[in-house]
Amino acid sequence: MRVWGLKNCDTCRKAVKALEGAGYPLDYVDVRADGVDAGDLARFHAAFGDALVNKRSTTWRGLSDAARTGDPLELLRENPTLMKRPVIEDGDQLTLGWDAKTRDIWLERGA
Repeated sequence: MRVWGLKNCDTCRKAVKALEGAGYPLDYVDVRADGVDAGDLARFHAAFGDALVNKRSTTWRGLSDAARTGDPLELLRENPTLMKRPVIEDGDQLTLGWDAKTRDIWLERGA
């Protein structure tokens, strides 16, 4: 299982703790420290569309109006912390965020 997130993000830490507790072996990608591969970003955008961009983040609020209306993939390449997280992938299953529905998907499925 691979998880993209930020090591200091509370939501990401909760997800990692729950997934490890359920027995999943994790490969963690810190989007700030490690970056996000352009191919992965394209896959995530294809799966989640504009929901991939975290429009409630401080990074988003700091952008100009012109930047906000630009290409979302370019925006995410330039500002990887703008990506909503965590993105969790295991095989062909891909999820975004850590809400009740996502927790149910992973924790009911089990490692």
